[in-house]
Amino acid sequence: MRFTLLALFFPLSVFAQLSGTVASKEEGPMEGVLVSAKRAGSTITVTVVSDAKGNYSFPAAKLAPGKYALKVRAAGFEYSGEASVPGSKDLALVKTNDLASQLSNGEWMASMPGTDAQKGQLLNCVGCHTLERIARSPYDADTFMKTLLPRMQGYVNQSIPQHPQLRKAERLMEERGDQRVQVYRAAAEYLATINLGPEKLWSYPLRTLPRPTGRATRVIYTEYDLPRETISPHDVIVDAQGIAWYSSFGEQNLGRLDPKTGAVKEYAIPEHKPGFPTGLLGLRPDRDGNLWLGNMYQATIARFDRKSGKFTYWQLPPEQNIDAAQVNMVSPQFAHVDGKVWMQNNGFAGVHRLDVATGRIETWEPFKNAPKGEPHNIYDVIPDSKNNAWFTDFRRRDIGRIDAKTGELKLFQIPVENRAAAPRRGMMDAQDRLWFALYRDDRVGMLDTSSGKFTLWQMPTRWASPYDVALDKDGEAWTGSMITDQVARLDPKSGAIVEYLLPRKTNIRRVFVDNSTTPVTFWVGSNHGASIVKLEPLD
Repeated sequence: MRFTLLALFFPLSVFAQLSGTVASKEEGPMEGVLVSAKRAGSTITVTVVSDAKGNYSFPAAKLAPGKYALKVRAAGFEYSGEASVPGSKDLALVKTNDLASQLSNGEWMASMPGTDAQKGQLLNCVGCHTLERIARSPYDADTFMKTLLPRMQGYVNQSIPQHPQLRKAERLMEERGDQRVQVYRAAAEYLATINLGPEKLWSYPLRTLPRPTGRATRVIYTEYDLPRETISPHDVIVDAQGIAWYSSFGEQNLGRLDPKTGAVKEYAIPEHKPGFPTGLLGLRPDRDGNLWLGNMYQATIARFDRKSGKFTYWQLPPEQNIDAAQVNMVSPQFAHVDGKVWMQNNGFAGVHRLDVATGRIETWEPFKNAPKGEPHNIYDVIPDSKNNAWFTDFRRRDIGRIDAKTGELKLFQIPVENRAAAPRRGMMDAQDRLWFALYRDDRVGMLDTSSGKFTLWQMPTRWASPYDVALDKDGEAWTGSMITDQVARLDPKSGAIVEYLLPRKTNIRRVFVDNSTTPVTFWVGSNHGASIVKLEPLD
């Protein structure tokens, strides 16, 4: 997201409250414009949103005395002019001359022509980079087919342009041979119709999504910059002391952020498979507050004792520690029930269970006998209160269950037409109801594990592509879009959904709700922006 800097810096006294109006010639007073303030030398940015009358106001308690720079997010507009009186800043916006640089991935999806099946291919791209990179590219279908797509296939999923990493082996249960060639051909032919190619302008109009209105403007954001642009805070959780912890998606570090000061501390994790891609994904606490992480291609489970600051590690046994092994999600939530911790393995669509006391690791391969060429990807493993394992199959529309006592496997098909609805991540609530996000179906789902009944809620915005779901103390479900930079707040009883737009392009992954505040506070990592974002709804 390209922002416009307002008047470099302006002084703000200890008693001043920064406020004003946002307007444009085309619209008059503008609702839903995000206005961000960052103090000189600080790593913390505070953002508010203009109301229906175009008014915005920063709470005095949120801005310490100092010199501040302002930025705005309002797709299609930019700031032109200089701010004047300290404490009162009326912002006059004008139409931008470079709309393409402002578009979110969701707005590119809305702009680009094509069928749902064609556009759906783009969901494979946004994990590593923006769609703007594709849209601005000059390549033809042949170059995409022979060079670009095979190259992209070779990168691991935690790659970003600042830190690309190559995979050592391919997952065992994905497309191969002619099947992959067909996938490449379909993608290449489509990509060559939506990029610039040799032209200077796109063949289709660029569209923007509606700005926030009403309740979606009643929010305050705080964004904390991290020390390096290569830090991808994939999972962010907040402990009982208010400290935010994050897993670094492409690096061997567990991070700690103090929201009061913005101070960051990193705890290094050694490589257990030197030469293999680095990075951590799932971050979850056990009942005692220890933090558990999946060390992905290092094929290692890590446990961090917050009191001692020390790690304990378990590696997969040799027979499962293949070159494609990828342990993303480690789930210790109910390990106190039987001393066992569940995890998955993307390398061969498997599920593991660690006996913490002995170090023994058991393995299940639910799709071992699937037809040749049928893709499967066990994405998340979520235990219930009896420590039975429930898992999502990201390549299908199934939820699986493994009985903790018998090892028996059972599959539950999600009642949607889309055979590749892609259930991704989720959580188990206190009633043993499994909440999950349907990435390729723009829905949030809930499975009552006692009855086997599913309930589904449609997201308002097309290509919302939710990644994860978190249920709060009030019974509302929160999710975030990898595509549109929107956080959705769902009231399951009424079906009402509020969509909050984040201050900049964010690539939302794991979502977390802090129930210690009223209203609750939402946290997420900016996976491609090297920052952590706190969202405080005002009602």
